[in-house]
Amino acid sequence: MTKWDIFCRVVDNYGDIGTCWRLARVLAARYGVDVRLWVDDWAALAKVCPEAVRDGIEVAGVELREWMEVFPLVEPADVVIEAFACELPVAHMRAMAARIPPPLWINLEYLSAEDWVRGCNGLPSPRADPTLTKYFFFPGFIEGTGGLIRETGLLVRRDRALLECPRADWLRARGVTPQCADALLVSLFSYEQPGIGGLLRCWQVGDRPVLLLIPEGKVLPGVEAALGTDLPVGARLERGALRVAVLPFMGQNDYDGLLWRCDLNLVRGEDSFVRAQWAGRPLVWHIYPQEDDAHLVKLDAFLALYRTGLGAAAAAALAGFWRAWNGGMEADGAETETAAAWPAFARALPEIGRHARAWCAILDARPDLVDELWRFCQHLRKKSG
Repeated sequence: MTKWDIFCRVVDNYGDIGTCWRLARVLAARYGVDVRLWVDDWAALAKVCPEAVRDGIEVAGVELREWMEVFPLVEPADVVIEAFACELPVAHMRAMAARIPPPLWINLEYLSAEDWVRGCNGLPSPRADPTLTKYFFFPGFIEGTGGLIRETGLLVRRDRALLECPRADWLRARGVTPQCADALLVSLFSYEQPGIGGLLRCWQVGDRPVLLLIPEGKVLPGVEAALGTDLPVGARLERGALRVAVLPFMGQNDYDGLLWRCDLNLVRGEDSFVRAQWAGRPLVWHIYPQEDDAHLVKLDAFLALYRTGLGAAAAAALAGFWRAWNGGMEADGAETETAAAWPAFARALPEIGRHARAWCAILDARPDLVDELWRFCQHLRKKSG
């Protein structure tokens, strides 16, 4: 299994592609395989990987390819990963069926904490075509799932970075100065957020200063509307106890550095959600919205798992704020609910912070997604003879 193809069709601009780009890099670095990453949105890839200047370039041991409508005739790899049910090009599936032996075909699913995931992980897809078998592979948080992506030595690198470049130095290098030493440092990288106005007002009149760091992204227009001003990249704004700093869009390594140094990380989707957990800091997840509020079931499934070990008051405060942040209601109602949930959540942050560090250690003790995926493919290859 020396060659792997990973196919990614972008839904959440940077989350899907960020996950696949990270997976490809870790596979290449840890197991020395040749990886081709096929993406249908080259601009989104270039955001998370600025070295992606042209189709076919190799970066970090990964060949980056543009997934065009007319798909090129290429030899399929030993393992083909269809990320997030993106549906492979018909021409490539035909080539896969003609290959002897056929490739291992893996459908890498979205991350979920729902109970049924463990029972479905590793199952074959019920397809009518007997030539190729597709297998489901589910990332997850517990034994029996595929785990989470974690680079070798990630937490050691995190802790060393915090020692070598403390928060104040990291901020100063980006032209940011907190109001005072005990300011609450918050990062904001979410989808469009109807509740943002209420939260900003809470911070403006709060007892503790808040320094809000916003990397360029989808939430920024809502922040501008709530504050009644334009906030271009590089902007600095102070309103009461709130100070806002708008940062350029960050590559993956820089974004990790931001998460590691903040007291609270408001994150979204999948990739930033997982990275916030590796940061070992309090977080709030803005889950990707789905029809009929199906995403709220996934949110509650994770909350049920994540809150284990918290005291009753802190667990209730965490769940209350997370649900308000993901309320899906009209702007006025969302702002009111988010503002009402903030004080209890803020009081619980010290306990939630200790819990976040413990949760990170629990995840770190489990096998990660790349090792689990590698073992699964080894098992399938041995099983097929």
